[in-house]
Amino acid sequence: MTLSELYDELAYVNHSREKRAYYAQLITNEPGLMELVLEILFMVDDTRSPKAGWIAEFATKEDITTILPHLELFTTKMHTVYQDAALRPVSKICEELAISYYKMKNPQTRASLARIQRERMVTTAFDWLITDQKVAIKAYSMTTLYHLGTEIDWVHRDLKRIMEDGYATGSAAFKARCRHVSSWISKRKKN
Repeated sequence: MTLSELYDELAYVNHSREKRAYYAQLITNEPGLMELVLEILFMVDDTRSPKAGWIAEFATKEDITTILPHLELFTTKMHTVYQDAALRPVSKICEELAISYYKMKNPQTRASLARIQRERMVTTAFDWLITDQKVAIKAYSMTTLYHLGTEIDWVHRDLKRIMEDGYATGSAAFKARCRHVSSWISKRKKN
């Protein structure tokens, strides 16, 4: 499938689980398509960018290895995404990568996700956390930063400060994620 063909296919993608699962399976069967999906995702002004994001997220959740060959592209361009519907899957992919690397200790992820790429994730996740974003993006960013902070020591300190600053005015969902992440940080300090 060419970039043009995939772009045309995305006209038929909607947010339904069925459609996302179909295209995620397509990528799992043909991992080379992930690069094309990411190219469309990073056409940030295009209406199909979010649709590509949904597929990239679903494929990454199904099989983390589909995104691993494309981490340089993903981490160098993820900060350019601005449409809410595209930002959510990008932030979720960051969370999936952080969990795979730090919690699951997936050997393939650990061999693929370079330090500079993890540092880009830190910068971008903090940017999403301190700017006016939807709560899901902030929640995924908090989880991503928690995991990255197990390696990069200053991250937890700054993350806690930002969560404390936003707690009073945050939504119920934001507060709930703050409580979870704060408890993870506290448990980690005790160990």
